Amino acid sequence: MSVQERKQRERAERERLIVATARELAEQQGWDAVTTRRLAERIEYSQPVLYSHFRGKRDIIGAVALQGATEMAAAVRAATRAADDPRARVAALARSYLDFAARNPAVYDALFQLDGGLAFAQEETPEPLKDAFAALLETLVEVAGDGVDPGLFTEVFWAALHGQATLTRARRLPPEDTERRVQLLVDRLAVL
Repeated sequence: MSVQERKQRERAERERLIVATARELAEQQGWDAVTTRRLAERIEYSQPVLYSHFRGKRDIIGAVALQGATEMAAAVRAATRAADDPRARVAALARSYLDFAARNPAVYDALFQLDGGLAFAQEETPEPLKDAFAALLETLVEVAGDGVDPGLFTEVFWAALHGQATLTRARRLPPEDTERRVQLLVDRLAVL
């Protein structure tokens, strides 16, 4: 291994450590607790080293969001692959999305609530975000209905899931009714 390859590997490892530490701290104490000073202390590197990887907290939030988008897409695809008909796939999609949001609140916030400097629904949207949307679209295209734009239908279904995830977490909706809400979404929005 050349010196250059070793340095690149070490740099990539430091970057993964920064993102993992930021994510862990945010999940434990919230995003307000994530500061470059605190991260530098936790990873035992100087702040200039941290700034050599990320310009600041906004970029770190963006990195966590991209990692989360990849994980969410994988979770949705795994759940829908296990289902054997369109109705079951849509319900599995909804459950896996809501479960991801509940189990990873700081990551979910990085994805959809905080400014991570990422472009959504644009040409320059990063691939992990496009893929997360594609993971929803792949299942929802089969239930959008005749004459309905599958992308637009996916946006509406996603918005309903996001609202449910956000309102449940904020204790505006009772969590014990989550499954009933999922069934209502499947029954009323999906054309089967």
